[in-house]
Amino acid sequence: MKTVLITGAAGFLGSHLCDRFIEEGYRVIGMDNLITGSLENISHLFHLEHFVFYHHDVSRFVHVPGKLDYILHFASPASPIDYLEMPIQTLKVGSLGTHNLLGLAREKKSRLLIASTSEVYGDPLQHPQTEEYWGNVNPIGPRGVYDEAKRFQEAMTMAYHRYHGLETRIVRIFNTYGPRMRLRDGRALPAFISQALKGEDLTVFGDGSQTRSFCYVDDQVEGIYRLLLSDYDLPVNIGNPEEISILDFAREIIDLVGNHQSSIKFLPLPKDDPKQRRPDIKLAEKILGWKPVVDRKSGLKTTLDYFKDKLSKLK
Repeated sequence: MKTVLITGAAGFLGSHLCDRFIEEGYRVIGMDNLITGSLENISHLFHLEHFVFYHHDVSRFVHVPGKLDYILHFASPASPIDYLEMPIQTLKVGSLGTHNLLGLAREKKSRLLIASTSEVYGDPLQHPQTEEYWGNVNPIGPRGVYDEAKRFQEAMTMAYHRYHGLETRIVRIFNTYGPRMRLRDGRALPAFISQALKGEDLTVFGDGSQTRSFCYVDDQVEGIYRLLLSDYDLPVNIGNPEEISILDFAREIIDLVGNHQSSIKFLPLPKDDPKQRRPDIKLAEKILGWKPVVDRKSGLKTTLDYFKDKLSKLK
């Protein structure tokens, strides 16, 4: 039986990855310091023989006994609220945490996949964004703590790959959504859904013309799984190229929830907020045979049901 270590295991994406690897017959070691993750996301796994959890901050030395075939590094605050409230932890998990896990992978002769992000492209001047694009990033802006942590993470990973011959994979994740997102996440989708469910106005920053491309979590996990098992060691975009403006998306959520008490309230655009975001996924299609299959309407329906349940438990 193969063993995989998943950092950020109690987070949104990390918990879904734990589920997938359990389903595929792996022994799964989850690790999380729980500053943004929740044990509720993985509580259904605790009774399983082939799942173990370590409450640990990967920015400190990481030791795991026994063999490790794969490491997936998904530990990081991942929303604007998080990395503005925890800028130093965000930088540390991308730098020190990545270094610690690269060292562990080298010691265990494991293959390491790191979770990078579309944020490495910054406020892009190229559209859609291909893996060859170097980005337009403000390193000292408020978002720089996340953008640069991920850019450093990629650089360090490639250095270990080239210098030590370590087997590495890099996924650049575009906006992902689905069950287990947090209500107070700071990103548009959970904010819009929770506001609409409460009958509040939806807050749109700027004039809402900025675009995003939303990928359902099951599609994202499938792409990550295929990339891990592939032979490709350079970054790969995994996301859904169907692009929508934030204003249109807000209207879509109001229609979905069916609460037309909600209207749209415009607020100033945060500094360095990307004006457009859309992945070019030709590389993923070519080398992984991957493309998203869940349409936004059905993905949002499942996500809405999850948020309804969450909010009902808070009452």
